Amino acid sequence: MNKVLAYVHQFVAGAEQSDDLTMMAIQYTKQQRDERLRKSIVLPNDIEEVPKLNAFVEEVCETLGFSPSTTMQINLAIEEAVVNVMNYAYPLNSHGDVTIEAQANDLRVKFTIIDSGTPFDPTVQGEVDTTLSVKDRPIGGLGIHLVRQIMDSINYERLDEFNVLTLRKKLEIKQ
Repeated sequence: MNKVLAYVHQFVAGAEQSDDLTMMAIQYTKQQRDERLRKSIVLPNDIEEVPKLNAFVEEVCETLGFSPSTTMQINLAIEEAVVNVMNYAYPLNSHGDVTIEAQANDLRVKFTIIDSGTPFDPTVQGEVDTTLSVKDRPIGGLGIHLVRQIMDSINYERLDEFNVLTLRKKLEIKQ
């Protein structure tokens, strides 16, 4: 979806938008895949808990057979998303929990990050222009940029009073 949107912006070359733009993506799989893994962890919004998060992600990735390099990348993406929730979702000096669920089938792993903090959709953040120098680049947005580069898909929903961020990664195929 992001690539299609980028091509649309490139095509219109800065022309004023005269109408709405709507896109929808549907992924169809012929059959329901068997669930290979389902785990979860609940952490308080305290960055001192990040080592527990890292151990959780490493265990999931090891169980699914990801390479150490890919495991490190996935861990970085999940940590970036969860630490942002820990730091910004809840008012200063207040307690809140972050639930991280991992599910996998034969094709992909899905990490779902759930919190009851302030509504925030990181997926609407614009693309970061990494060609700009650090002094010319606006502050913020690098975290979601990193997550977009590592994970295959990112989705956000506000369900009832919860932020639900879903990150997916295809499983590595052994040759």
